[in-house]
Amino acid sequence: MRLSGMAAFAAWLVLGGLPSSARAADWPGWRGPARDGQVAGFVPPKAWPGQLRSLWSTDVGLGHASPVVVGERVFVHGRVEQEEVVTALSLADGKVLWRMSYPAPYTMNPAAFGHGPGPKSTPLVAEGKLFTLGISGILSAFDAEKGALLWRQDLHSRFVQSSPLYGTAMSPILADHKLVVHLGGQDQGALLAFDPETGKELWSQPFDGPGYASPVIAEVAGVKQLVTQSQRFLVGVALADGALLWQLPFTTEYVQNIVTPLVVGDVVYYSGLDKGLMAARITRVENENGRSHWSLAPLWANESVPLYMSSPVLAAGQLCGLSHKRKGQLFCVDPKDGRLAWSTPGRDGENAALEVAGDLLLALTDDASLIVARAGGAAYQELARYKAGQAATWAHPVVIGNRILVRSVKDLTLWQLEVKRRS
Repeated sequence: MRLSGMAAFAAWLVLGGLPSSARAADWPGWRGPARDGQVAGFVPPKAWPGQLRSLWSTDVGLGHASPVVVGERVFVHGRVEQEEVVTALSLADGKVLWRMSYPAPYTMNPAAFGHGPGPKSTPLVAEGKLFTLGISGILSAFDAEKGALLWRQDLHSRFVQSSPLYGTAMSPILADHKLVVHLGGQDQGALLAFDPETGKELWSQPFDGPGYASPVIAEVAGVKQLVTQSQRFLVGVALADGALLWQLPFTTEYVQNIVTPLVVGDVVYYSGLDKGLMAARITRVENENGRSHWSLAPLWANESVPLYMSSPVLAAGQLCGLSHKRKGQLFCVDPKDGRLAWSTPGRDGENAALEVAGDLLLALTDDASLIVARAGGAAYQELARYKAGQAATWAHPVVIGNRILVRSVKDLTLWQLEVKRRS
């Protein structure tokens, strides 16, 4: 018997969140279930259509926070004037299921006017709850089914500044029943873990200010660690207690550490504005007294393809990204040695949200162009290019079967890949 959307969602809540075998359509947080941009369950059309078909579109408020999908529900975080608004919608038709708002006045840095007043952080759905992080650092937990506020942490008094120069952009992560965020502002902040049920603080690792990257989980030598870019470092901390394991000084011009690291096994791939693309191995060495010492061992660096705001993905055995060179240049390199496999001529856009579906590389650029290319190989092979809206698109899309959910600066639209049948 097929469950209705509400019944399926209720069953999911009973299970306490995503089961170990999450459905292909579930995209519960930043860059998907594993935070690496990998799309499951996509079946490409036999023939790529000439254009996308809009199934529905709705105003969700200003912002660049990516939408998330669990079951038959879409969750999105936006802004209406001086309030941040959290909305749950029906995936089928875009109808509002619940909407909550709260005061969130925010003064933008003049250098960030072009990106608007946020929010920018991608929400997270886990353990039956929706977690949001506003542009000024307000962390909230909502009941995912009904929208009721469960708890909130507003730590404005804890730090000199509650958000970095261009607004909070890191996305929350939950693992081992710990909700982790990087809060604070320029030069002063902390990685903090909270109990997702109560909002109680579990541990704190005082650190420099947050970057605009989001943490990922790596398990190396049996130790789970959070890997992220802060304001001035590439860093790894223990998930269990927040202990600092290793750090690498890493700074970019105008304080713009943005790229979410990609960790494959014990190798971390990272980049930044004009810094090139690099790989390093996370290592643990036992000292004579039995204590562990962690470090990063450099593997390779490719200075020709630095990433600015776009985070890399692993596609068909290659490491792919969008370099800021040549006004936006898609590329793939060999992850073993960093050698360039191919790159486009350029002018692909200021930013691209990259995802991988099988052997396909999907790139949604800031001018709402959705590029479909064949991953792997020695040359760029573009299969299709679509217009997925008329406004700026900085959020990551969500691919659900043959449908694609795209959030522009103000609207949320569900598109369908469909070949028109002849009459």
